[in-house]
Amino acid sequence: MRVITHRDKGYGKFVASLDRRAEPESGVRGAVEKIVAQVRKDGDRALIDLTRKFDGVTLKPRGLFATGEEIAEATAAVPAKMKRAIAAARRNIHAFAKESLRRDWKRKNWEGAVVGERFVPFDRVGVYVPGGKAPLVSTALMTAAFAQAAKVPEIVAATPAGPGGKVNAALLYALKASGATEVLKVGGAQAVAALALGTTSVRRVDKIFGPGNAFVVEAKRQMVGAVSIDLLPGPSEILVVSDASGDPKCIAADLLAQAEHGGDSVVGFVTNSKRVLDAVRKETARQLERLSRAAYIKESLDQAGFCVLVRSVAEAVDITNAFAPEHLSLVVKDEARWLKKVKTAGAIYLGNMSPVAVGDFLAGPSHTLPTGGAGKSFSGLRADQFQRRTSIVKMDAAAVAKSLPAVEQFAAMEGLDAHGESVRVRVE
Repeated sequence: MRVITHRDKGYGKFVASLDRRAEPESGVRGAVEKIVAQVRKDGDRALIDLTRKFDGVTLKPRGLFATGEEIAEATAAVPAKMKRAIAAARRNIHAFAKESLRRDWKRKNWEGAVVGERFVPFDRVGVYVPGGKAPLVSTALMTAAFAQAAKVPEIVAATPAGPGGKVNAALLYALKASGATEVLKVGGAQAVAALALGTTSVRRVDKIFGPGNAFVVEAKRQMVGAVSIDLLPGPSEILVVSDASGDPKCIAADLLAQAEHGGDSVVGFVTNSKRVLDAVRKETARQLERLSRAAYIKESLDQAGFCVLVRSVAEAVDITNAFAPEHLSLVVKDEARWLKKVKTAGAIYLGNMSPVAVGDFLAGPSHTLPTGGAGKSFSGLRADQFQRRTSIVKMDAAAVAKSLPAVEQFAAMEGLDAHGESVRVRVE
């Protein structure tokens, strides 16, 4: 991990570089444009060809979706203790989702019109679940189970098939338990394009949710307009902010856990304590030696890992708001004070005893969160994103009469006579 302190000559430049806005690489943009065009033109054939090309898996024209037999086979193969863990996560997700679902409301405005909002679930959504380097069973829950809680009737999951053209058993079971009504065994940008545009076999969806690699995220960006999306969640990120109260063992463990997501993960540690910084570096090296994916994790740390020694916690919080981390671990003495000043983090974990991994797997909030600085504009996936909002207005004669003077003035200002007339005829 790169180490930089407030005394270093390049400190200001490095800190400024942390204030970023994710932009797609031109190579990725162009590659995705070609994939989308191929899916638009060739439909199912494109999905089969691209799956063979990128995943080395051959799917049959009638084998794009997981069958009932495959789901039953997966259900039988998953051990009971894994099913209990999936059920525990689903229970917490549903409880959390229930609190954030939007509810119908109505009231009278000043003129006496009844105004309000109505919220209904989308009819058909797509959830993307990565499955390349590891079967992300938790992501199945952190996307589909929210749709399930919102009572979306049709939930189409897309995830790449593994060897033999089958989806990982635990992942397939979790998708089914989370309400997936169809499981498309296709990954990558081609899956996003199919969900957005539709093919002979894949009926298009109303909205697409879920994280993915740079190609998946870029495909979601390019499909906006053809379909709605949740956010643009890319490679995993963590920023740990600590003062002298931070436990080096816990901090190092969280950094390593997020680095485990892959070579493009971003792992950062900011502290005003040199003692804690030095101890975290030693702990990271020590814990890394006993991990099964050590080489993989080391690649993440070498590529995009950093430790920053700052002058104060206030400076660390300023860096946090500029960086807008996907996950923020905030380990400081005056927790309530500093928490109020954090504005842009996707999810915040408070104190030494709040491991990010519990949020990844179990706690209840979705781990599908904004990355690449997008936390300045986006929030993480929520249950209410699976609902359509419609406003409602109901007026009686008295309310129309009270509204007429103001409406006539707006009609005059904008030169829209018919607007004014449409109200005046009701009063007359």
